[in-house]
Amino acid sequence: MVCYPTFGGSGVVATELGKALAARGHEIHFITYNTPVRLGSFKPGIFYHEVRVSDYPLFDYPPYELVLASKMVEVVKDHDIDLIHVHYAIPHASAAITAKKILAEEGISLPIVTTLHGTDITLLGKDISFEPVISFAINKSDAVTAVSEDLKSETNKLFGVNKEIEVVPNFFCPNHLNVEADEEFRLKIAPDGQPILIHISNFRPVKRVLDAVKVFNKVLETRDCRLLLVGDGPDRTAADKLCREYGIDHKVVFLGKVKNPIEPLMISDLFILPSEAESFGLAALEAMAAGLPVIATNTGGLPELVENGVSGFLCSVGDVESMASRVLKILSTEESFKGYRSSTLERAQTFQIDSVLPKYLNIYNNVTSN
Repeated sequence: MVCYPTFGGSGVVATELGKALAARGHEIHFITYNTPVRLGSFKPGIFYHEVRVSDYPLFDYPPYELVLASKMVEVVKDHDIDLIHVHYAIPHASAAITAKKILAEEGISLPIVTTLHGTDITLLGKDISFEPVISFAINKSDAVTAVSEDLKSETNKLFGVNKEIEVVPNFFCPNHLNVEADEEFRLKIAPDGQPILIHISNFRPVKRVLDAVKVFNKVLETRDCRLLLVGDGPDRTAADKLCREYGIDHKVVFLGKVKNPIEPLMISDLFILPSEAESFGLAALEAMAAGLPVIATNTGGLPELVENGVSGFLCSVGDVESMASRVLKILSTEESFKGYRSSTLERAQTFQIDSVLPKYLNIYNNVTSN
């Protein structure tokens, strides 16, 4: 497994997929520049290989992609690896193609499975300087997957792709929900039993965290609530400032980065994801699995996850008025909230890892048998 080791959705999916495969008896090797945040304690069948880039006076920028390719070659030869599954087209798939060519010179066949997660397509796809490399990496992979039909469509539209892309959605692991809700913490945030709204992201502009604050402020005009903001990033300062300007900062809690987002989800009631673009929406899925109805935007892959009017509501990007009214609709009565919660939990079961893992295993078997 080659992935980013950070809190982002691609790293989470890659890590959880690797752990699930190891639990079923497969030997999994993670190759990245740091221990993946979701890896936890090491278990049988899981190994980690660090990609360490030294500073060379010759280079203005560290040559991570070259060092990554070399590390792949090393790990494949030392551990008799059957295939490499890379998450993100560049630099991971492009590095894997280089490793594949090096190994081929030594008579070693290395199948490559590439999973596209979103920003490697939707963001880099807007920069024409990356197009040849991304197209080459996708076309030379032995199998390619995308996390949503929308992302598959965007990839085919933006790049010169002649490789068939299979849609394999993101997933959640039911055992991660075996977390006791911290009722004492909830009581401190909402001492009178106020509903708790929550937003989790990397606080980049594309996530529109300021819209989450604006929605919350609108909701407060009708219903007393609390807001949990989980994560950190470029827009945190602006969000904090907006809360103070509205005079609602005493009702908003910034938790910062949290290793296990399930913990704050377990004390929350409703999830807000006002993103401008979202290839799938893993944070929304984890919220749904915890029983939180979702208020999200009708963009990217979110309509493939959230059933409008059933497991939450989908609104236009930036339409904070509609989002606030949908929040109030869900919270209007205890019966209403329980109905949406029940539908949300039912919808989430479609994306259990046990439903998704066989799709990856089938892909693995296909590329290793060719």
